[in-house]
Amino acid sequence: MKNSTLPTLFIPHGGGPCFFMDWPGDPRMWDRMADYLRTTGEQLRPKAILIISGHWEADAFTVGANPQPPLIYDYYGFPEHTYALRYDAPGSPALAQRVHDLLRDAGLPAAIDNERGWDHGVFIPLKVMYPDAAIPVVQLSMKKGLDPAEHLRAGTALQTLRDEGVLIIGSGMSFHNMRGFSPAFRDASEQFDDWLADMAKRDEDERNALLQDWQSAPHARQVQPHPDHLLPLMVAAGAAGTDTGSRVFQDTVMNVVVSALAFGATGKIETESDEATENATNQPA
Repeated sequence: MKNSTLPTLFIPHGGGPCFFMDWPGDPRMWDRMADYLRTTGEQLRPKAILIISGHWEADAFTVGANPQPPLIYDYYGFPEHTYALRYDAPGSPALAQRVHDLLRDAGLPAAIDNERGWDHGVFIPLKVMYPDAAIPVVQLSMKKGLDPAEHLRAGTALQTLRDEGVLIIGSGMSFHNMRGFSPAFRDASEQFDDWLADMAKRDEDERNALLQDWQSAPHARQVQPHPDHLLPLMVAAGAAGTDTGSRVFQDTVMNVVVSALAFGATGKIETESDEATENATNQPA
């Protein structure tokens, strides 16, 4: 539908290259998450993707502008074949420049990186969602300090991209305590996850207030001892503007609850090329 406003997403990207290997002890552990990612990709065919991963922090909000980004295999101890995975989607220097300019116009520190590749928080979920690798992808870093208010502001600055065929994705994990994937953390993960689902349904002002004070959520610091995998949610929520959200996926993996959130329209949306989208994604920088 031409000129439709795309949703914004907060997705789980799993554990390392989990979707492309037999997971020890339970080869089917990640199947439901992969099914969610695959189905979402089938429903949403944007002109371009802007993705914020929990694996890139920089001094300023930094936008990757490499036209053919290499892959960064930033996971360790996995089968050899997972270090030969490929994801050959193009970058978009023009969209990267637009993202940079929108952030700067909003008074936020922004920079461009012409060399960096995609970490696994980008290429692993997108390889499931969009295996044809035909959609241009741009990665945006988090800003060091992981201030929720700054990341909400960044999302707000970028929300106009949703009307231009750009799908904004926060890629992280709703539970991310590397020492806490055990039955002892099940209740904590469930209570925090329910808080996330309730937060997503609130109006913009209340949602932003809750997210800025996320550490007051039930068991917040048990679930997210270092919130690098939560901050991508702040950008997705900020970009949602007045659109409310909902929990669109939930599962138990490695004994804890994990989920995904979507803000705005979540049905099937097919975007068509228009002048704004062409300017954002196809022109040379």
